[in-house]
Amino acid sequence: MTSTQSPSRPSLRRTVTTTGLFLFILGDVLGAGVYVLAGEIAGIAGGALWVPLVVALVLALLTAGSYAELATKYPRAGGSSHYATRAFGPFIGSLVGLCMLSAGIVSVGALALGFAGDYLSAFVSLPTVLVVLAFLVLLAALNARGISESMGANRVATLVEVGGLLLVIVLGGIVIARGDGDLGRLTELGTTENGPVAAVLAGTVLAFYSYVGFETSVNIAEETKDPARSYPRALFAALMVTGVVYALIGVVASAVVPTAELAASTAPLALVIEAAGIVPPVVFSVIALVAVANGALLTGIMSSRLAYGMAADGLLPEVLTRLLPRRRTPWVAIIATTALSILLALTGTIDVLAGAMVLLLLVVFIAVNAAVLALRRDQVEHRHYRVPIVLPAAGLISCVLLMTQVEWEVWRLGLPFLAIASLAAGLAALRRRRLGPGSADGDDPTTGRRDTP
Repeated sequence: MTSTQSPSRPSLRRTVTTTGLFLFILGDVLGAGVYVLAGEIAGIAGGALWVPLVVALVLALLTAGSYAELATKYPRAGGSSHYATRAFGPFIGSLVGLCMLSAGIVSVGALALGFAGDYLSAFVSLPTVLVVLAFLVLLAALNARGISESMGANRVATLVEVGGLLLVIVLGGIVIARGDGDLGRLTELGTTENGPVAAVLAGTVLAFYSYVGFETSVNIAEETKDPARSYPRALFAALMVTGVVYALIGVVASAVVPTAELAASTAPLALVIEAAGIVPPVVFSVIALVAVANGALLTGIMSSRLAYGMAADGLLPEVLTRLLPRRRTPWVAIIATTALSILLALTGTIDVLAGAMVLLLLVVFIAVNAAVLALRRDQVEHRHYRVPIVLPAAGLISCVLLMTQVEWEVWRLGLPFLAIASLAAGLAALRRRRLGPGSADGDDPTTGRRDTP
């Protein structure tokens, strides 16, 4: 088949450069996850904390290759759901979009718990319930106020969180250089509960959380000046930089802090700062809180806008499309997604919520890797990146392998989301079949998606 684009659909302005795209992806991926999950990963993998972080990078790069091909082959907003719809029809496309939405809601809940942990306790001791409620309500208020205010806060916060990780690496290096670290822990792979192989696989599932975010960048491929050239370079460069930073974080954290202490802390990187004795730990606690808040804000924005867009496409209740009259922000979608995140944060734990997010995204990544294979013969008129066929196949297998390592407690949280998403996707597919292609609801017959300005 030959790919075409609906003639009625306006194109977005191509203004994003390679550097701008690189910084966008880097800011989206690098940050909050590793601030709160390094200890959890150490508790699973042992002293060789850096190993699952590196393995997770390799697996992320496999799926990133699939995104690089599809984003340059079909450079338009819509991302994973759009690719799945083209390859497998509206049911799978809708299911993928709903899994993306669910993953965002779960992630915000996990980050809210991270905010309420040991980093905050450096300043004040408050009930977790109170902190979670206040934190998520304040973020929802900023989200509702407007995208420009939220993005302004994000630019500042991204610089702060990247600086915080570099600070941990430098101060950890100083501790090691003066002989106070234990490099022997870097080869201690496994725990009393997990052998080396199980430790790597289980630790990689959790470490994978720290790399997610790159998949959202496909939504601005349409606004990139030369997506075929810029997107793969920016994507792979940003992931490699992130991987190097995370590996160094894993090395210094493990060498400087005993594994048991890392595993018991919800503020593991603050322990590295404390061991250095150069910068007051409270300074780093501020940095970490900013990083976690920024991650929750960005994910909350994505979730609310995705819920709004899916409601506009008839996949979710129409009430979610309501906007504030002056601010033009989707206030009902913001309230709904925030309420679900609050519920999850108050009933779950950081590791289970992070694992559930990874589980939902693995469903998305399986669909994307399979879509590359299914759409390989689909011809387009423009130049695009082409990944070696073995990489999406390996990416597909790796995602299935990671799913087998997800614990039952995580499945128990993720399965209801998958069931509801499947039901909603089935209803949406029936509705589209009843209306037919090119119907009055605005679906693009070549994509199965509604085209809106």
